[in-house]
Amino acid sequence: MTAVSQEHYAQCEELLRARDRDLWLACLFMPPDARKHIHALYAFAQEAADVSGKVTQPLLGEMRLQWWVDALEGAAAPGEGARANPLADALIDTIERFALPRKAFIALAEAHIFDLYDDRMPSWSALKDYCRATSSAPMRWAACILGADLEGPSARALDEAGVALGLTRIARAIAERPGQQKFLPDEAFATDGAPNAGRKELRLALEEMRTLAQSHYDEARRLALNLGAARAALLPAATIPLYLERLARSDYDSRRPPDEPSPLRRQWRIWRASRGVGM
Repeated sequence: MTAVSQEHYAQCEELLRARDRDLWLACLFMPPDARKHIHALYAFAQEAADVSGKVTQPLLGEMRLQWWVDALEGAAAPGEGARANPLADALIDTIERFALPRKAFIALAEAHIFDLYDDRMPSWSALKDYCRATSSAPMRWAACILGADLEGPSARALDEAGVALGLTRIARAIAERPGQQKFLPDEAFATDGAPNAGRKELRLALEEMRTLAQSHYDEARRLALNLGAARAALLPAATIPLYLERLARSDYDSRRPPDEPSPLRRQWRIWRASRGVGM
């Protein structure tokens, strides 16, 4: 295990603060000795999620994601290329320190290949699997760092919360950017599938996604009671009800995307959850 510059961990925090303030705020309420490692996990997840927005061709995106796969597969004997990257250096150090499952990190990177192409999500089940790989997995890693027993039945809360968070993020993206409608499977539409859906059908499909997200969130809350200190790993899901509430009042017109909940309300919700009130 090599010595990792604290500056590399600091860069993970700065990335998170700039790109997902809710997530950064949630991390503030996690134990200080674990915080920098959780920053590294989520900085990696954010970097992988952002690839599709940074490239002009799918192949270029695949190359970026493959770089992460190669870095992770070589983590047992990391080369200079991986450790020279501040995010990769902090991530690999965290994986080694806590014996985290490297295959799950690779699965997250590979799941985001879907983002690069125009293929439609084949089913609701496939969409939930995508959310598990990209949103539930970081919560599970954070819980491991916080000492959770992931063999216990209450650990299912992490899976449910991650699915709820992933679905909520996707519903928000669809409401703002029509190109994200590919995440809605054809089975969500009553007639000829998403490509031929009218506005009313699209609204009904998005309402179904919102209802599904709420259902997974409610199940996560029910299961979270026995997670103990590791319950802090669920804090990134604390703002889900605020976003679902706004989506419920939206007409899903991308020309008029729903207003964001105020930063103060989001911060208040995360603080209450950190005190054991709500998620």
